[in-house]
Amino acid sequence: MDSSASEFLQPASIVDSDHPEVVAYARRHAGPTADPRERAVSLYYAVRDGFRYDPYAIDVSVEGLRASSVLRLGHGWCVTKAALLAAGCRALGIPAKVGFADVRNHLSTERMRRTMQTDVFYWHGYTAILLDGQWVKATPAFNIGLCERFRLKPLEFDGREDSIYHPYDLAGNRHMEYLAFRGEHLDVPWQEMRADFERLYPTLPRLDQASFDADVAAETVR
Repeated sequence: MDSSASEFLQPASIVDSDHPEVVAYARRHAGPTADPRERAVSLYYAVRDGFRYDPYAIDVSVEGLRASSVLRLGHGWCVTKAALLAAGCRALGIPAKVGFADVRNHLSTERMRRTMQTDVFYWHGYTAILLDGQWVKATPAFNIGLCERFRLKPLEFDGREDSIYHPYDLAGNRHMEYLAFRGEHLDVPWQEMRADFERLYPTLPRLDQASFDADVAAETVR
């Protein structure tokens, strides 16, 4: 491993891979194998499905974004779940970064569309993991239950190829478009992110007064 990769084994303020609960969580979900790829894949599915996705409860502070906070809260959104996956990988000795992109999301709740007044989601988060000498992207945001509700193809991850959002859902409707990539980092650049959120989504805090799960249930009645 070269020195540039070893930097991404270090704990950071938000990607707090040295937090005792993060370390314990990573070891618990890595499985019995010693193979880094298999351990990263196992951890990916633990993060993806073990914490429900909740874009209504967004706290763009250091404490609100921390990987360890996902463990405490039991839920997260794309950035915090990506931070947890990155932290867990680092705790296992696997280099990992947090990456960001701007995406056009064709799937959201009516309340979210009204509040955000746009279908562009800035600072979408994912994890980049160094496996077998190459960096691969992993996106653990949407848990399997949410995908089933919205008839999305779940994002699988094999540790060999990038796992990023599908452009279409299972019915062939537009789902996600990547507009721009913002780079991959040692830690979440939370100050820049918070400034953009305050400028672009001034009414976003109102979502915290509602229930994402209830809105999803109401809009996906079968």
